[in-house]
Amino acid sequence: MFQYFQYLKFLSASTNQHGVHSPFVYDLVTKCFYDSSNYGAYEQLSAYRNALLSDQKSIAINDFGAGSKVFKSDTRVVSQMAKHSGSTLKRAKLVFRLVKYLQPKTTLELGTHLGIATQALALGASGNQVVSVEGCAQTSEMAKTQLKHFGIDNVSLKTGRFEDLLPQLKQQNYDLIFFDGNHSKSATLHYFEELLETTHNESVFIFDDIHWSKGMNEAWELIKRHPKVSVSIDTFFWGLVFFRSEQEKQHFKIRV
Repeated sequence: MFQYFQYLKFLSASTNQHGVHSPFVYDLVTKCFYDSSNYGAYEQLSAYRNALLSDQKSIAINDFGAGSKVFKSDTRVVSQMAKHSGSTLKRAKLVFRLVKYLQPKTTLELGTHLGIATQALALGASGNQVVSVEGCAQTSEMAKTQLKHFGIDNVSLKTGRFEDLLPQLKQQNYDLIFFDGNHSKSATLHYFEELLETTHNESVFIFDDIHWSKGMNEAWELIKRHPKVSVSIDTFFWGLVFFRSEQEKQHFKIRV
């Protein structure tokens, strides 16, 4: 019910490109969010996801995050994981378009899961070196096998708890960081603060499921208000923040 009411609030406050008065955000919305081109990579994204949706293997899960609202058992069928927890094809396509538009050279993903979004991050720009972190060893191995099968060679997949790997991950700067792991307020804010030092003027952070719970909603509001954040975009399912020093502080709600 919380998500339902949040979505109604979002619909009443959100807009499309016509309500955007920032050239930077207007271009992002019109040339990326609303890009209707039928890219050849979309077939690869679809094939990857369909392969998972037809996989009836069961794997044991170690969930280090906020838990699942769907699964009650730690033994889960891959096809059901892809259906209920993996990125939808629509969102995978949007990940691809974002990377194609922004052309990051270094990307960090917290939360590989089965690698659906990881594949999109990798395909969007051939020069993009993606580091993806997954806490569950069994899920990580599944994603590694799947990415290799589909010829994705610009992803370095690391397995371990985010907290344990953060000191190593913070040793370089990132153009893009996709937060799709522990969906709790405290963890999200912790990762945000820890990884702020890896940003530069053109970096972008993308947070998944910002209205998943009251806690995530509160985390998103605090992130938006951070002094280093100049622009935020709420698409309801994702929150994007930019650190452009030349940009006046603005917040947008965009229907995608």
